Amino acid sequence: MLSAALQEKLDEIVQRHQELLKSLADPEVLSNHVRYRTLAKEHGTLNKLVDRYNQYSDLLNLEEQARAVMEESKEDEEMLAAAEKELEETVQQREQIEEDLKGMLLEDTKDADRDVIMEIRAGTGGDEAALFAADLFRMYSRYAENRGWKVEVVDMRASDLSGFKEIVFAIRGEEVYRRFRFESGVHRVQRVPLTETSGRIHTSAATVAVLPEAEEVDVKLDPDDIEMEFYRSSGPGGQSVNKTSSAVRLLHKPTGLVATCQDDPSQHKNRAKAMRLLRTRVYDFYRSQKERERAENRRVQIGSGDRSEKIRTYNFPQNRVTDHRINLDLYQLEAITAGNLDELFEALIARDREERLKKAEV
Repeated sequence: MLSAALQEKLDEIVQRHQELLKSLADPEVLSNHVRYRTLAKEHGTLNKLVDRYNQYSDLLNLEEQARAVMEESKEDEEMLAAAEKELEETVQQREQIEEDLKGMLLEDTKDADRDVIMEIRAGTGGDEAALFAADLFRMYSRYAENRGWKVEVVDMRASDLSGFKEIVFAIRGEEVYRRFRFESGVHRVQRVPLTETSGRIHTSAATVAVLPEAEEVDVKLDPDDIEMEFYRSSGPGGQSVNKTSSAVRLLHKPTGLVATCQDDPSQHKNRAKAMRLLRTRVYDFYRSQKERERAENRRVQIGSGDRSEKIRTYNFPQNRVTDHRINLDLYQLEAITAGNLDELFEALIARDREERLKKAEV
């Protein structure tokens, strides 16, 4: 049976689910598309858990009914045997759903339904690190596209060999943050670089940061707190982007956080993208500060980019991907870099559930 603490948490979720249903029918909410979208996403996330809980409650009732029939049929062997079989099957189903509920309740679902803004930066390794950063971007983009999610580049700084010194991009879809939240950290690659003529294997690294995207209702940015600067775009973007000051740089003076965008020839579109990025960084800044899980900036999340701070290694000579946090080796590097990340993601989610379950039982 569920513990009292988990049952209390479930009751709170059911109550919140009911509140969301009422809110989604509120004309004031219906007229505010941003607010409506935010609440609808939260409702969709809770809906899966509430549906599972309703199944659990139905099975508890069936158990009670089967036990009552057994009590009344002590002298009817045929009826008693049928009731015992029904009880056994019902208990098995209830226990399975109970385990599912524990996992769902103990999983950190905060922000799970949010879109994400991801930042990939080349770390140790020079040009090869920049090429690896581009490989990571393609890997994540293919995974997102396979799931029907939308990928949008917010900002980037290209390297000389078609790599990225830095790339910032948004991914929109259903429960995107839930899938990507464990990707933050240093990713290491071991392979023979294109620039290596002697065939030696090199080790390079890139850092990944995953931020749950903030909505307008999450963070109110005071225009007086934002310093805006326009400048000419640089890097590979064609001559047209360099003719006007279309690139945008925003500084949030209270936190010192900066967001830039030069991806589009349109100054207006670049400003809108930069504002989304700034809002997300400010949201993450205050969220991190409140939860005391990270320091006052995102560098704690991704480290310095040194190879020793790795969370995952992509070893091309051995066709192996190793996630060092869960000691998982998968010998399917080509498939993984092509965007087949579900096995990795499910393993990380499962381990997180296990750890939370252990803590809950202590």
